[in-house]
Amino acid sequence: MPFKSQKSRLGTLSICLLVITSLAACDQAATVVKHDAYQWSIPAGFPKPTVPQDNPMSTAKVSLGRYLFYDKNLSMDQSQSCASCHLQSQAFAEKLVVSIGSTGEHHRRNAPALVNIAYNKTLTWAHDGLTELEQQILLPLFGEQPIELGAGGNEAQILSRLQQGPYPKLLQDAFPEHQGPMNFVHVTQALASFVRSLISLNSPFDDYAYRGQDSALSETQLAGMGLFFSEKFECHHCHGGFNFTQSTSHEKQPLDRRPFHNTGLYYTKRIGLTTTKEVSIHYGYPEIDRGLAEVSTNPKDDGRFRAPSLRNISLTAPYMHDGSVATLAEVIDIYAAGGRNVTTGEHQGDGRNNPLKSPFIKGFDISEQEKIQLLAFLESLTDSDFITAPPLSDPWPEAEK
Repeated sequence: MPFKSQKSRLGTLSICLLVITSLAACDQAATVVKHDAYQWSIPAGFPKPTVPQDNPMSTAKVSLGRYLFYDKNLSMDQSQSCASCHLQSQAFAEKLVVSIGSTGEHHRRNAPALVNIAYNKTLTWAHDGLTELEQQILLPLFGEQPIELGAGGNEAQILSRLQQGPYPKLLQDAFPEHQGPMNFVHVTQALASFVRSLISLNSPFDDYAYRGQDSALSETQLAGMGLFFSEKFECHHCHGGFNFTQSTSHEKQPLDRRPFHNTGLYYTKRIGLTTTKEVSIHYGYPEIDRGLAEVSTNPKDDGRFRAPSLRNISLTAPYMHDGSVATLAEVIDIYAAGGRNVTTGEHQGDGRNNPLKSPFIKGFDISEQEKIQLLAFLESLTDSDFITAPPLSDPWPEAEK
């Protein structure tokens, strides 16, 4: 994948935000419709996610978003849909190291799992300003570096496809006060509503911890749970709370927490030029992706990324922001070592020596039995209902794909 500059990436986001602002101005009707109270698929005892006031949840809007999510007509060449990179069977992630867009361009990041992101305080791997799905969805739609769905410059053609099949009825149900064809405000609001509906809170761990089913976890998983929440391993510091991530927001969470972490994955040589055009050598995360530092421009944010939820984590390999770690066992080994020592390839360097590494990544001793127990506990966070639920599956008949 060709290297994309920091300026280019930030420019793409700015363009996307301008697009949605102009689209919203063209059709205010899409944001003022009142709906009946949406029935969340949330077990008793869990808080409800917060939802933007200008895009309230409704069953009809979720239904429209579901059709759009699985529709390849949303891409410039009808080759990909949102579901192409977010497969239900993989907890709405994919098995590729990094995603590949509709033009065949390889991205620089691994597709994150869409698990309970209605609860996420921030979105994407490393952006502290993206807090609403309506904004984030603009990136796969209109982003140009890299191109994902490639809607930019193809808006009229794509929208013309969305005037056929079930869409007129779905649009009328979702936005009853709107007169006329679908626009990209409807698209982004409906997609955001569907993605917010992807709630996963029915794992064996939930049966044990929240529903009092003592037999839901095996002895091995219980031992692993003890290790996970121990001060020795520190896992819960970055993956705490009911959603197993610090980056959590909901109706009962008043704090504005936007944590990002450098986990010592890299500490590689970077060669650049000074203002006097002399060669300068620095060390840190690879230039291809420096994490939050690209947005904040603060050098101390180099290599800082959002800790994802660990729910359904056993289904979402490969791991890390760039998909560079193949298995959960390898992830544990890296944290046990206090970072990763890359000895081959273009990003060689000892991440254990990264001075910006989180203080929680300090290394620990772990036996093979303890590793088995910890992996068993992580397996208990898998929600088998989530990955097979018909309301979240592809609604299109096979003949219409």
